[in-house]
Amino acid sequence: MHEIETRQAIVDAMQRLEALGFNRGTAGNVSCRIAGGMLVTPTGGNSTNVDVNQIVHMSNDHRVVGSGFPSSEWHMHAAILAALPSVCAVIHTHADACVALSCLRQDLPAFHYTVAAFGGDNVRCSRYATFGTMALAAAAVEALEGRTACLLANHGMIAVGPTLAAAMNNTIRLETLARQYLLARQAGEPALLPPDEMARIRERYLTYGKGLLKP
Repeated sequence: MHEIETRQAIVDAMQRLEALGFNRGTAGNVSCRIAGGMLVTPTGGNSTNVDVNQIVHMSNDHRVVGSGFPSSEWHMHAAILAALPSVCAVIHTHADACVALSCLRQDLPAFHYTVAAFGGDNVRCSRYATFGTMALAAAAVEALEGRTACLLANHGMIAVGPTLAAAMNNTIRLETLARQYLLARQAGEPALLPPDEMARIRERYLTYGKGLLKP
């Protein structure tokens, strides 16, 4: 996509996240990789006060190109994009179920087969770090190793993808699974799928949905 199209896609993503109830007020942020840097939502931005002109362009050496003030979590977005070359979009939300699980500082385990869609036998919860710091950026990168999503301790969640649409799908999937896991725990201790079954499921996910990508 051209830069203006990417800016509009980020604004659209912010509006969808708020409509889903995943972000409220100024919570959460979105970024996309572009040539030489990234586009990221502004600090204090929300779905009602941000248009394409407020999306901030940052270079790979962390300079603002043009004007604007990037999200307080720009370090985290920049670190993820730098560490994961296959990732082109990052979404961070304070979605309720993800926040609740992150406050328990627990991973999302293999209670359901679709956990495998994130690349492993669980979705990790990062170690705790103060928001808007390089320490949080490092913790997020660590928790995302081999995964397309993670929880941020006492904070929220991160989902990534090769496209903004893929990152959005991962965001919705993670919040849904976190809610279902917490519901299951209210009734008892969920049975977890064994590693060999999760490995078979990950193999099946290599081709799952690929037909929808064909012309």
